[in-house]
Amino acid sequence: MTTFFNFNLFDGKNNQIQSDAWFTIDDQTGKITDQGTGSAPKDNNSIDLDGKYVMPGLINVHTHITSNPRTFDGNPGDSETEAAVTAYQNLQTMLKSGVTFIRECGTSYDVDIKLNRLREQGSLKKTPEMMPSGMAYSMTGGHGDSPHFGHRVDSPDEMRKAVRQGLKIGAQNIKMMATGGVMTPGDFMADPQLSVEEMKAGIDEAHHKGKIVAAHAEGNPGIQNAIDAGVDSIEHGFYINEEEAKKMIHHGQYLTPTIIALWAIPEYGKGKLPDWEVKKADDACEDAYRNLSKAFKLGVKFTLGTDAGTPYNGFDTTPKELELMTEKLGITPFEAYQCSSINAATLCQIQDEYGTLEKDKYADFQVLNADPLADVKALQQDDKQIFLHGKREF
Repeated sequence: MTTFFNFNLFDGKNNQIQSDAWFTIDDQTGKITDQGTGSAPKDNNSIDLDGKYVMPGLINVHTHITSNPRTFDGNPGDSETEAAVTAYQNLQTMLKSGVTFIRECGTSYDVDIKLNRLREQGSLKKTPEMMPSGMAYSMTGGHGDSPHFGHRVDSPDEMRKAVRQGLKIGAQNIKMMATGGVMTPGDFMADPQLSVEEMKAGIDEAHHKGKIVAAHAEGNPGIQNAIDAGVDSIEHGFYINEEEAKKMIHHGQYLTPTIIALWAIPEYGKGKLPDWEVKKADDACEDAYRNLSKAFKLGVKFTLGTDAGTPYNGFDTTPKELELMTEKLGITPFEAYQCSSINAATLCQIQDEYGTLEKDKYADFQVLNADPLADVKALQQDDKQIFLHGKREF
């Protein structure tokens, strides 16, 4: 047993800081066995955290670990070896930033499935835990139809077979493309792509195996199509309307806003990225902030995700996404953190063991100098300590 003591705890569940907190971790399981405030147990190994602030590690539910945010094109020319090395480096960067669990939303060569297998065998060091997706599912010519990245599916039967193949090799999340996107030339956010029938065929297969489905859906009618098909989460959702928000609430579907992916392109890409790409993002920003803010206020459950790997959107930017959620959507730091600690964990079906710092859950946490409830920028600290299952990684 190891007991951490003398810290201020934000457990991810309650909107308060517990002063002079402690918890005890089983070194074999990595889970919290006991916790409290005041005098800590003295019969264990003890680690004094010097009055710093402890909060849960972040769960990022939208990443692309084989992509490089500095190449701007998703690395379609990379070999599988190059993609794997890029992904391993990106995973380490994410963990160092405070992300202790990720859900992948599309990788080249199914690299995340293979790396996850190695991680479970103990071969990968200093990486978050993963829910792999493998390659994404796109219509021919659609968003995501690029070499080694997307399964091309053009009918319900093709979708059904492709998803079965993905599940067979270890996909735990299925990523579908319901609309066009910012980075794809020749299509737009409002372009519907995979049909309701195509998506539903794949969703049925995934749900039969107890797996979840995410849909890239930026505009209408694609957002509505994805909702009607029965996806578990809408990714981006920039043009979500009130009717769609209410349907998502009724069906218990989640929305991952990935604000930083939209914000970063006009912020850093002017004169560097193609004009059409910058214009698509720039034109959408204010509409997206307004629509997403309204959906949140209506009660749609938001999750934390960054779309990491898109232009100027690195694998260390999850804390920046939290800042943008408070700045652009007008939500509080506590509400932003719950998108990770409660909603992301529940979406990924890991809420019994991950997300909050409570007894019988894994001790995945970060140690900060400043109070995260007072200022969301506290998470952007460069030299914070990161613990995974109670073991220090950074």
